[in-house]
Amino acid sequence: PHPGLLQVVKQCVRVPVFVMIRPRGGDFLYSDREVEVMKADIRLAKLHGADGLVFGALTEDGRIDTELCTALLAVCRPLPVTFHRAFDMVHDPVVALETLISLGFERVLTSGCDSSALEGLSLIKRLAEQGFFRPGGGITERNLQRILEGSTASEFHCSARSARDSGMKFRNPNVAMGASFSAPEYSIKVADVAKVRTLNAIAKNIL
Repeated sequence: PHPGLLQVVKQCVRVPVFVMIRPRGGDFLYSDREVEVMKADIRLAKLHGADGLVFGALTEDGRIDTELCTALLAVCRPLPVTFHRAFDMVHDPVVALETLISLGFERVLTSGCDSSALEGLSLIKRLAEQGFFRPGGGITERNLQRILEGSTASEFHCSARSARDSGMKFRNPNVAMGASFSAPEYSIKVADVAKVRTLNAIAKNIL
């Protein structure tokens, strides 16, 4: 997030806020310039009150980039750090998890190296004995109970969003501000309070 968004969020919520450090979409093999951006973003996040950081970096052969992760972890100190779903793109998840634990990551966000946490549940359960996993990816109020019970996780990640129609009355149908595959121009994705409350109630009942 931009520093302005982080500042406003910190003013509005009481839960810890972890900031994702990801300079672009796509894969997790970063250039030297992108690493500079990541380090600058970490410093800004810390300056504006982040309670923790979230990032991930891989080598070209699908392994944890230990050199880069070590450098970024040093910039993050003393805040806790989560390795995000870059984990789902690794060559060997068992080796990758051992590496992350040795580097000092406190959490791993993963869908179990599958299309969603429900499909990857067996791997999440198998690896949970090695370290702390936070299931994420395709989690909804319809499958959360099964995922939490099947993974023994005490935390989970989900977007819990819904689409909201824009308040714009004049609309130019001939121009789009993004790629053709992006969200509709006059539709906004927002956190859905009802979904969050439902997911929270399910989790509290299980945990």
